[in-house]
Amino acid sequence: MMAYNQKALRQSKIIEIIREKEIINQKQLIEELKLNKIIATQSTISQDIKELRLIKVPSTDMKSYKYAFNEDCSLPQNNFLNSIVDIKCNGNIIVIKTLSGAASAVAEMIDLLKCDDIVGSVAGDNTIFVLVRKQAVQWSKKFLKAK
Repeated sequence: MMAYNQKALRQSKIIEIIREKEIINQKQLIEELKLNKIIATQSTISQDIKELRLIKVPSTDMKSYKYAFNEDCSLPQNNFLNSIVDIKCNGNIIVIKTLSGAASAVAEMIDLLKCDDIVGSVAGDNTIFVLVRKQAVQWSKKFLKAK
């Protein structure tokens, strides 16, 4: 179970790094992860890139290529959904319980859904609060269909 949490947290950090910086190769990504106290091998990063369905697109300066999200391809939700332990709804608030340490990775996946019904989310170590525009029960049923 610990290895899965490490993978989810590492992939969550990769998503964050790719959103914030232009990463042109795996070596640079490994170095960025090290700066965040996450140690990973090239083969692990290669597998993460495949699972996150990252693609290479022209960088801002058009002189090289950088990693980016394939907008035509959904994120691999099952990896993150498997760490969900419980979901409770009340009005337009959803409380999601996860395995210890996995809440931020699951919240990041929820944020990447770019769903208009989601107002926002806040994550702790194993709990996420999600505020939705519609009744939470309807939204959570839609969300869980992927699981």
